[in-house]
Formats: sequence, structure tokens, C-alpha cells
Amino acid sequence: MSQILEPSSNAAQIEYWNAIAGETWAKFQELLDRQIEPLGLAAIDALKPAEGEHIIDIGCGCGRSSLALAARVAPTGSVVGVDLSKPMLEVARRRPRPAPSLRVDFRQLDAQTGDIGRGVFDAAFSRFGVMFFSDPAAAFANILASLKPGGRLAFVCWRSLGENPWMQAPLQAALPLIPPVTPPDPTAPGPFAFADANRIRSILTSAGFVSVTINPFDARIGVGDVEQSLQLALKVGPLGAALREHSDLSGKVAGAVKQALSKYLTPDGVLMPAAVWIVQAHNPRTRRRIPVMSKRHGSPGQRMPFGG
Repeated sequence: MSQILEPSSNAAQIEYWNAIAGETWAKFQELLDRQIEPLGLAAIDALKPAEGEHIIDIGCGCGRSSLALAARVAPTGSVVGVDLSKPMLEVARRRPRPAPSLRVDFRQLDAQTGDIGRGVFDAAFSRFGVMFFSDPAAAFANILASLKPGGRLAFVCWRSLGENPWMQAPLQAALPLIPPVTPPDPTAPGPFAFADANRIRSILTSAGFVSVTINPFDARIGVGDVEQSLQLALKVGPLGAALREHSDLSGKVAGAVKQALSKYLTPDGVLMPAAVWIVQAHNPRTRRRIPVMSKRHGSPGQRMPFGG
């Protein structure tokens, strides 16, 4: 069933993920899932989903993480995947279920302001879906409220661009051939909004979470050979975002980017370093007053060139 998103302070992100960005991620979901799946699975392992649990997957995108969670809680547990993006959710709903016992529901809503339930989930999870809130403290207060007392939170998010050659190397190779790229505001909604671990901790504690742990995780990730890696690098990540503003330059930069990617070629394809935080926290075990959501929304959803 399709839902209509209510107006919210995340309006710019709603527009962004329902237009070209969401359509791009939906088109390249197979390659993207292959690229980031090891990082998502590491976060799922940290969450330790158990049979019979009910879990919400924030920013579920094309649904791969939701299905992975559902397999862990089957046959009696369930997963609700929520996302802003209609194109990506359409992919999620079309995905075949690996087993008939998997109970997964996908909903289009804004986890910052939408009604995601009160005290109904054993755990909340996200695979790179929580860095785009215009008011993160408000969003995590809403997520906290959806958890049962003692409920768990686990998510994976990117560390800095400089620690992620899989995104930085293609961009650096293309920079001499494209117009100047303005560095983003490090706290603006975007893939690197949670690069600062201290900021993550401050946001979660102000939202009411306790027992916050933030651990680095590193891996080499890839999608296949050089041509497949080039195809993805030109469409997503910082370079993909820059080229969306200058699509006519894709052919011009392709050779330089391909050369940069070739340096990471292994017998198993192109594998490049990726650096993330795996974050965990808990809802207090006894109910207490949930902090009032902040009414300061800042500059919602500025789409900087380093967008997804």
C-alpha cells in the first residue's frame, strides 16, 4: 500500500529521495547491496536479533536489510521497514521472500516526525539510513519512543570521507576535470553527518538513549570488476552527486576514475577500504519521560555535493 508523506521539516530530503537519488539507488540496488552488505551484516550481528522479536528498520531503502533482519527473527518475529523513498520501497515490495515464514512490512513515512508506534518494538536498526534527518535529536527521540523498555538500537554509519577510499578515490580522480566541489557542512544531512563519534553520542543521549557504544569497523568492499565499479562510482557517492549536476562530464572523467579504481583490483574484483561506526544504545529499562522534540530544524535537507 502506498502512503502519502505528511509535510515535515525533512521536506527537502523527501523530495530528494523521491526524485533522482531514490530512482538511482533503486536502479543500482543490486550493485549497492553487494557493496555495503558486509557492513550491514556486521551491524545486524551487533544487534543480535532473536527469534520472535519485532524490529523496525529505519531508512530501509530497497529492503535488503529488512529481509536479513526478518530471517533472524522468523518465524514468529516481524520487521517493519520504513523509508522516505517511494522508488526504493517499490523495489523492496517486489523482492521475493527467501522463505514464506518471513514477516516484513514496508511503509513510506518519515521516521523523524511520523507515527512509528509507541513502545511496540524490541529493537530498531538502520543500515546507513539515519544520517539524513534535519533534526537528529527529534528523530531519535521518536525512535526511542517506539521501543519497549530496554529496547535496543543498532545502526551503521559512515566515518569521514578521508577514511573511505571507495568514495574518496573516484572523486579525487575526477576533481581536475569537473567544476569545483564545495565541501559540505559536516553537520548537514548527508552520508557523513555522523562521522564525528562525539556528535553521535551527544545526539543519542539528548534523545534519551543510554549505554551508548560506538565502535569502528573496517572492511574492504566492492561490487565486482573494474567496469562494474566504474558504473557505480559515476552514479552514487560524492562523485555521483557531483555528476548529477554535470551529467555531460561523465564520459570525460570515466578514464581517470577507471584508472583510480584499477589500483584496487584483486583476484576477487575491485576491493576498496571502507570505514564505518557501528553504534548501539538502549532504551532505559523503566519508562521515563521522553525528551520533548526539538523545534529547531536548522536548514533541512541541504543537498550538498557529497550527497548519497
